[in-house]
Amino acid sequence: MGNLLSAHSISKSFSTRFLFSDVSLHIHDQEKLGIIGPNGSGKSTLLKILAGVETADEGEINLRKGKRIHYVPQQDNFKAEQTPLEIVLGADAEFDESDAKRALSKLGFSSFDKPIGELSGGWRKRVSLAIGIAKNADIMLLDEPTNHLDVEAMIWLEQYINKTPLAFIFVTHDRSFLENCASRILELASTYPEGFFEVSGNYSEFVRRKEAFLLSQEAMQSALANKVRRDTAWLRQGIQGRQTRNKTQVQDAASRRAELRSVTLRNDSKTRAATIEFDSIGRKTNRLIAGYNISKALGGKQLFKNFDVELTPSKRFGIVGSNGSGKTTLIRVLGRALEPDEGTVKWADDLKIIYSSQERQSIDPKLTLEEALCPIGEMVDYRGKRIHVTGWADRFLFDKSQLKTLVGSLSGGEQARVHIARLMLKPADVLFLDEPTNDLDIPTLQVLEETILEFQGAVALITHDRFLLQRVSTTYIELDGQGQAKEQPDYEKLYFNKPSEDKVVKEKVVKDRQKTTTKKLSYKLQQEFNQMETQISSKENALEKLEQELNGLDPVSEHQKHAECCSKIAELQSDIQVMYERWAELEAMQS
Repeated sequence: MGNLLSAHSISKSFSTRFLFSDVSLHIHDQEKLGIIGPNGSGKSTLLKILAGVETADEGEINLRKGKRIHYVPQQDNFKAEQTPLEIVLGADAEFDESDAKRALSKLGFSSFDKPIGELSGGWRKRVSLAIGIAKNADIMLLDEPTNHLDVEAMIWLEQYINKTPLAFIFVTHDRSFLENCASRILELASTYPEGFFEVSGNYSEFVRRKEAFLLSQEAMQSALANKVRRDTAWLRQGIQGRQTRNKTQVQDAASRRAELRSVTLRNDSKTRAATIEFDSIGRKTNRLIAGYNISKALGGKQLFKNFDVELTPSKRFGIVGSNGSGKTTLIRVLGRALEPDEGTVKWADDLKIIYSSQERQSIDPKLTLEEALCPIGEMVDYRGKRIHVTGWADRFLFDKSQLKTLVGSLSGGEQARVHIARLMLKPADVLFLDEPTNDLDIPTLQVLEETILEFQGAVALITHDRFLLQRVSTTYIELDGQGQAKEQPDYEKLYFNKPSEDKVVKEKVVKDRQKTTTKKLSYKLQQEFNQMETQISSKENALEKLEQELNGLDPVSEHQKHAECCSKIAELQSDIQVMYERWAELEAMQS
């Protein structure tokens, strides 16, 4: 499999801000590479360097001769009055109308003349991709491709990526998207000795391999600490006996101390995450908000009609539906921002509501970070305590040196953390969270999940992050886009998971075939079954040898071999587990 694109020893920094150093990667034909990492680690910058939009400080990019790249940024800059056809035609002087229409047709467009301003985020994304198809691109580079997409559009995008014979590189924090699309994942983070960590496989495989590596690195730190303690004791014995022949030992001791500092910093960085905790009032009232027969239409479109809903403490609604189905309008009606056309909404006395808008327009980009986090003086009031702005900034991973930075110059993820910091200063009974995950990195998303789960009030959540949605929601409100809304307790039965008629027919055929299947194994399956025990035994012998090899490795002086050995052991253990499951499956087919 040949390399389509290679990056060798890429480094990049902005002013005094270091992003990454000596990063090398290769992308092969039809490969799907996911790039992840904390906010500020340089993911989007790396993608732009690969696309040729920005230049690296050091290193080189090699693209196979005759191959083409198409880069799709997080936000398009299409003019609202432009049509999809005009946009694709205008992207390249070489395109003719037939090229543009053919590309748009491949992505599901039947009409090419509707203004882009009237299209949803999912269809706008298709227009961006159509430019790459018209160019006959061999590699698509996508920056946060699922941001602002509804679930139907995300499922379409996943299917498109998986069935299209192109290579894709995508920067994303969407764990479900990584799970479903990535064939390889690269994380940029200071946690790793080389500044990045790469694993072949999807997100589940990445998490497993990363955990094995971090455990190995922690073991290395412990072993180093023991050696440094012995070095220190030896150094304190005085200079007697430490003549020229001992200079090497002194130098080795200094080297081990430096390595221990480096490993300790890396291990500490993996636990560094924003401290997010919304202040719940803990109201005992059972009914916080109740809507009775509420209806609302906007722009002549009926969004929901005759809908009953009740928000109570510890109840967490996931609100789902296609773009334009009325999700944001519903929480604005429940949150007093809009009046319903029909029906009534009742609120508990002195109800405190936090509303997080996806636009985050409340933060003036001309404010400094310090002014945004602490509008008055140098102290913030949080849960009855006074906290200095530097300490408050530190909770959200901002350094003291950043306090004079303008909000407008912060990254999207950093602005998202500022937004959450401001919301946390307000005690609340109810959280209305409208796309709170946009631009947040995976560690911050994990903290946000725990915070929502621990919040004692009611929560109404709109998010494109399916992983978060399933983890925190106790029930769902489904808006079908046709004016109907209903509460649905089961995620699997939501509209975007209902099987199509074609899928139902295929499943029926499979079941009918299973009914008539003989219990005798086919020749091929019987051969597989007969060889299974020998293959498992061979794998287990290989595992035993690796474990013996690991015991003989010094995790300090041979840390690279030690980490590689740990990784191979984890891989073999997984293979053996899969083989045992397959063996049991074949055995059951004979019974």
